[in-house]
Parts: sequence; structure tokens; C-alpha cells
Amino acid sequence: MASSVATKFLTDRVALVTASTKGIGFAIAKQLGAAGASVVVCSRKEKNVDEAVAALRLENIDAHGTTAHVGDKNDRTKIINFTLDRFSKLDILVSNAAVNPHYGDMMSVSDSQWDKMLDLNVKSAFELTKEAVPHLEASGRGNVVFVSSVAGYSPMNDIGAYSVMKTTLTGMSKSLALNLARRNIRVNTIAPGIIRTDFSQALFSDETEKQKWLSQIAQRRFGDPDECADAVTFLVSDEASYISGETIGINGGMQARI
Repeated sequence: MASSVATKFLTDRVALVTASTKGIGFAIAKQLGAAGASVVVCSRKEKNVDEAVAALRLENIDAHGTTAHVGDKNDRTKIINFTLDRFSKLDILVSNAAVNPHYGDMMSVSDSQWDKMLDLNVKSAFELTKEAVPHLEASGRGNVVFVSSVAGYSPMNDIGAYSVMKTTLTGMSKSLALNLARRNIRVNTIAPGIIRTDFSQALFSDETEKQKWLSQIAQRRFGDPDECADAVTFLVSDEASYISGETIGINGGMQARI
């Protein structure tokens, strides 16, 4: 979709995408921008933010960015205010930030690792949404999209705790869809499978691991970040105006086995 957007169907809309200087988040920001939206990107590292903004502007996208750690309350307020200062409104929130500090036997997850996953993968997504709701409501066409995971449907053995967090995130998005409908805010989720990003590198960097996961994917390939961005761009468009509380799996048929 990113390379073939024929019309600017998101013109006059402002999108905030978290964890958006590379990988899935950057692809989403780029596609929303290609469809005409103004975009705000954020990351913890200033260098990454500057590079992402420069790359988006090279594509003639109206892009701005700021450093932020979404796990920090003050930073959550900061990125909302940053967006409002530049554009005076917010139409689209894409919550992409996530962390997985543990890989292996779930029984070996430490308290600090569990708390970190719960804080970044679930709590921060909820708190940022709460912060954004008044502005999304004022938009009259507000949209929230959470980036979950196929692991939220069927826990994966080596990322068991992370799977729990994504199950929780998917459930939270459904509850928010019910709660926010009266404010004319739609809430949806995408559930990527194994996408070629730095974040999921542990799943395909080793050849044995790579073949193990490929054997579970009907299409026998890993996904591309742009394929996730396609789904998000559709979900926030007017073409999806009667879609809320849904989760779209982007996993090459991996979910079909569940």
C-alpha cells in the first residue's frame, strides 16, 4: 500500500505513532504520511528520532518527532502536548511501543522483567490512550490502533510472559472499543506474526530457530513491516468506519493453526 497510495485519503489528519523510528512503527508512520496524514514519531534516542524525521520528510511527509519513553508519565504527557503544539489536534493514535526482556523458560522470568513488560506493553498503552482521548474525541473521527501479536492468541513457549502481555493488550482494546464508541472513537488492534525487524531478530537469527518458526507459517516466510502498516492505514481510514473492537492478524497463515 505504501508504494501505491493513489489518493491522499488521510489529508488533514494528525497521527501520533509510538516507538516509530524503525521497524513496524516507522513503516506505519511512513504509510500514514503517504496517505496524507501529518505524523509525529517518537523514540527514546534523539539520534533515531532525527533520522526518522529526516527520512520521512524526504518522502514529502509532514513529519515531526520528539524523544520520549512511553513508560514515563511525564513523557506521555510530553508527546501529546508536542503533537498539539504543532498541529492543534490529534486524530490517530498508534500504540506500538513494546518490550520483551526475556526469552526462554517462562518460569525463569524475574520480577523486574515481569514488571517491565506489564508497564511498557500494557499499562503505558492504556495511560497514553487515556491522555489522548479528549483530543481524539474533539477530532470527531478519532482512531486508536494497538500493535499486539499473534502470540496473544496462542502463547509461544519461549516468549510466554510476552504472550500474556499481548493477550491482555488485545482484551483491553476490545474493552476500550466498547467504552469509547460513545465518544466516536474507534479502537482496533493488529496482531503481527513474525515480522523481520530488530525486535524479533532472536526468532530468525539462528538457522535452527528460523526453520522452526517457518514451519509454523502457512506462507513459509516472515512478514515485512509494510504489511503491518497496510492494515493500520486501512483501519484508521473512512473505509473502516464501521470497524471497531477488531483484531487483524498479519501472520502469513500462522493464526490459521490456532
